[in-house]
Amino acid sequence: MNQNATFENRACGARRRGSAALPGAFGIMAMFETHQELVNAAQRAYAEGYRKMDAYSPFPIDGLAKALGRGYTAVPFLVLFGGSIGCLGGYIMQWFAMGIDYPLNVGGRPLHSWPQFIPITFELTVLLASLTAFVSVLVLNRFPQPYHPVFNVPEFSRATRDRFFLCIEARDPKFEPAKVAEFLESLGPAAVTNVLE
Repeated sequence: MNQNATFENRACGARRRGSAALPGAFGIMAMFETHQELVNAAQRAYAEGYRKMDAYSPFPIDGLAKALGRGYTAVPFLVLFGGSIGCLGGYIMQWFAMGIDYPLNVGGRPLHSWPQFIPITFELTVLLASLTAFVSVLVLNRFPQPYHPVFNVPEFSRATRDRFFLCIEARDPKFEPAKVAEFLESLGPAAVTNVLE
């Protein structure tokens, strides 16, 4: 570990396992210099039993979500649901309008002429699927989020440039400040810091 590594001991009092988080503490964060160190640290933290943790990086890292134990997202199913609603809604809307509510016989065609319904059905499918994707990504990621406790760490400004961070949160059932700090320091980070609310 580098000599500039720091650990603020302000919120590291004794704590029972599984109890509520310490007042004012969000978690403990380690800063790494390479993305591979971050992935390895996330894998080791997951193997140690930590589940409430997050990683921050200046670019997407292949395999990081899996290392954090996040292999599932509901977005594809929500998009499928939204697209299905758009498809059925568009088709039923046209069928009801042209065949029941205001039947109009044009050129002897049947009132339920499905080929003419395809363009609008397709467009409503795409529209509702894309809107569902946009909204579900915002909601599931809890956006917009103009403030987050990790912004209180001065070094975190480098998360958009050249540093990689792993934060084990205080709400983790296994969180004990002294043990978490010791574990993170054993991973060889550039710095370990308390994250305050």
